[in-house]
Amino acid sequence: MRNIKLIIEYYGKSYNGWQKQPNKLNIQGTIEKAIERITGEEVDLIASGRTDAGVHAIGQVANFKTNSNLPIEKFAIAINANLKKDIVIKSAEEVNERFHSRLNCKKKTYRYVINNSKYGTAIYHDLETHVPMKLNIEKMKQAIKYFEGEHDFKAFKASGTSSKSSVRTIYKAEVIEKKDNRIWIELTGNGFLYNMIRIIAGTLIDVGLEKIEPEEITKIIESKKRENAGKTMPPHGLFLVEVNYE
Repeated sequence: MRNIKLIIEYYGKSYNGWQKQPNKLNIQGTIEKAIERITGEEVDLIASGRTDAGVHAIGQVANFKTNSNLPIEKFAIAINANLKKDIVIKSAEEVNERFHSRLNCKKKTYRYVINNSKYGTAIYHDLETHVPMKLNIEKMKQAIKYFEGEHDFKAFKASGTSSKSSVRTIYKAEVIEKKDNRIWIELTGNGFLYNMIRIIAGTLIDVGLEKIEPEEITKIIESKKRENAGKTMPPHGLFLVEVNYE
């Protein structure tokens, strides 16, 4: 039995998230069907984590077990030939049988993309969130640093969702000013709660709009109350950028 690790890029608009669900188009099930066409096997494709409906990925990692003798250098080409253009297998690698995309994951990097121009864009509107009001980027840069370190992020978790612990560690948090009035919010952590990054983005936008001051982030975190944080931003601005195993 071989263990195959894939790095996957996808445009999430048409899909109801990563996870396989009956009667709903999803990334996991779509790729599993493509693998079945080339191997003749039903496989269980395990991802580093689920992404929600509409969320994109540049570097999602997943693995599956197979008895197929197909040469490893042909796997990505063969799977891609059985997928639409909105999902691309960027690489395929044969790994140790004990490798597990989710359990072995050490950290992930997500990016939230904001278009801060006056009128937005027609071409990229599904790949970013338009905020027409001018944002104070320097204050956003100050504010995001308060998220670094180990914290209880209960205030940044979607209400009604359950998880054993809301404590997470953010290793790196940056607001990056790009060309053409675009702003990237990038977070690298050991894990993220449901909607956590989209709520952090909404809170940072409030800082940028000068509704709250950067130093108030600490109070919001300590309050552990969802109503004290910003709104949940739309999913189409969010990208899973990278998954690390070291």
